Amino acid sequence: MKPILGILLGEATGIGPEVVSQVCAKHEILAYCKPILIGDLRVLRAGMNISGIDFTVNVIDDIKQADWTDSIPILDQKNIDPANIKMGQIDAKSGKATGELFETALKLFNNGDIHGFTFAPYNKAALEYGGFDIFKLFARNLKVNWPFGELNTVNNVWVSRVTSHIPLKDVSKRLTVKNIVGAIKLVNDTMILTGIDQPRIAVAALNPHAGEDGLFGKEEIEVIIPAIDKANEEGINAKGPFPADTLFMNAFKGLYNGITTMYHDQGQIALKLVNFESAVTVVAGLSCPITTPAHGTAFDIVGKGVADPSAMQNAIKIAAEMAIHMSKNF
Repeated sequence: MKPILGILLGEATGIGPEVVSQVCAKHEILAYCKPILIGDLRVLRAGMNISGIDFTVNVIDDIKQADWTDSIPILDQKNIDPANIKMGQIDAKSGKATGELFETALKLFNNGDIHGFTFAPYNKAALEYGGFDIFKLFARNLKVNWPFGELNTVNNVWVSRVTSHIPLKDVSKRLTVKNIVGAIKLVNDTMILTGIDQPRIAVAALNPHAGEDGLFGKEEIEVIIPAIDKANEEGINAKGPFPADTLFMNAFKGLYNGITTMYHDQGQIALKLVNFESAVTVVAGLSCPITTPAHGTAFDIVGKGVADPSAMQNAIKIAAEMAIHMSKNF
């Protein structure tokens, strides 16, 4: 059996429709899921035209009508005409349409019609101008557990972060044993949901040289090491803290397949240098498998037909793996 996954076209003014079109045209995703496209058919057609590809779609009104024999089903939302928007720009109309795609996918999941979904990139500002907050939307519609947040994965290395979108000056005071254990647990549990039986997690230090026994800072001694000890007590294989400037090299050599960082750029810079084009973001800690490419809407290359679909394809595959482990129907 294969999970039924919603595939959201994402921001109509971005590269989402292009990469979704490319992924569908290859038909490789049919090997691990039954995709249901969610978006405006006109937007999909625009993405196909930009990419110079074509494939057969069948418009459905209900999931029960889906047939993957010779085509890809689409739930045509009819909510945004690409003729009325300008590509490569923030647009409130596009943001509103994107928010409506999320609403549709969440409703389908809660009704048991799909097992999870992958969304092409959206623009945060456009979504807000359109009247939506994505994480509030998830929290309102899904069972939200703690820990909850975004993970990134590339080249089979998974990364969580204790703090995310906050000023660097505020990072240290946000580092508590509870928060660090939560980030370790989030990456550990999510990896297990993708079929990794025994995650090996390395925890990054905050300070240079892991603090040099307190000489360069005491966060390692006072909170990070106690958090690692507590994670070990809960049966998680976590080690560290390791200096961040060498940690990722060892992980990509295969010593670890999971990493917990202390702040956003500590992990994001390393991941994006390694293989930005194929990196995936997982919204973890939810009852629904949700994934997306780690890259954004790429307004600078929209319409040029050069968008890389690798991350979108990887995101769909990971969502399928999670759905198999999370759904009671498998």
